[in-house]
Amino acid sequence: MTRQWSFIIVAGGKGSRLGGRPKQIRLLGGTPLWTWSARCAQVLFNGGYIRELLLVVPEGMEQHFDLCSLALPIRVVVGGKTRTDSVRAGLKAARHPFVLIHDAARPFLSATLCRNLIEATTESRGAVPLCAVSDALKILQGEKISALGRETIRSTQTPQAFARIPLLKRLDGSKAFPDEAEAWLAGGGELAVVEGERINFKVTDETDWTIAQALTHRCDIVRVGHGFDVHPLVPGRALILGGVFIDSPLGLDGHSDADIVCHALSDALLGAAGLPDLGTLYPASEERYRDADSYALLQDVFRRVGAEGWEVLWADVTLHAQVPRLGPSLPAIRARLGELFDRKSDRRINIKVKSGERVGPVGSCSCMECHAVATVRRGG
Repeated sequence: MTRQWSFIIVAGGKGSRLGGRPKQIRLLGGTPLWTWSARCAQVLFNGGYIRELLLVVPEGMEQHFDLCSLALPIRVVVGGKTRTDSVRAGLKAARHPFVLIHDAARPFLSATLCRNLIEATTESRGAVPLCAVSDALKILQGEKISALGRETIRSTQTPQAFARIPLLKRLDGSKAFPDEAEAWLAGGGELAVVEGERINFKVTDETDWTIAQALTHRCDIVRVGHGFDVHPLVPGRALILGGVFIDSPLGLDGHSDADIVCHALSDALLGAAGLPDLGTLYPASEERYRDADSYALLQDVFRRVGAEGWEVLWADVTLHAQVPRLGPSLPAIRARLGELFDRKSDRRINIKVKSGERVGPVGSCSCMECHAVATVRRGG
């Protein structure tokens, strides 16, 4: 893709009309409201449509924007008193010539709408999503009511797409605009119209919040994935299992550090999420993965799975080994793997060791084998 884009999520408001906890960090479907748009940004990044994500947040609330589940370049920017101030801060921090600017309070954004906006935008022409108004309209002036034709009336959504520097120039000054399209038009700019999506509504008041909750309380999708790995045992190699160094005269041989627990668990998670296997994502044919830290790769797998909207519910690992004696090491391995889960207060990982019983390649101390099963969930 020739043009380079930044994706800006404006999450700097107070949400006073909704009340209570700031709406951008309220949990919707078990995850903060802002993460719904961020996951769409992840899909766009994976497809090569954007290069970075900027989150514009209220000053003092930076700690509420945990980015560990996303696998794209992200920066948190402190916003201003008005929406225009926050957008201006995001534009100044962005590194690429084109921008998509989106409200964090619109959680049901689709990648298709974003792609349509990107395709319609040029250096001199912005693009905005507009929706036809289906309700009959009236003008209320005091107690007097008159009709207003709806044929030419459209409601405006975000994201809105522009060339970054021309938009920044139009926002330079003290005037606050309700959206970027108005500033663009006020400066004499041209706008392309993209058909909006009704599901892409803004959560503004308690009724909107109730509707958003109803949409996310659909039946969850639950999947199970299986992973398997085997590596030969050889002298002179460190033995690393589940990110823990084990005292042993024999270690596992491989292109990476050969941590079969991390490898099997990674493939189980990737399989459950419908993603490519470990060898495809981190090929042994690439020199940069020689002696790679498999625990770090597993961390990246967790980020990828989370970016697709999946929550890891449970993982069960069975390690098949004759030597060394691994029972005393299981608590340390379980604790190390448990650090990867979003909720560390409850146990979500189990690991067991089975002896080779002196049978086959495992029983003869030629290798170790590992099986893992992972269960994941996301909203339907």
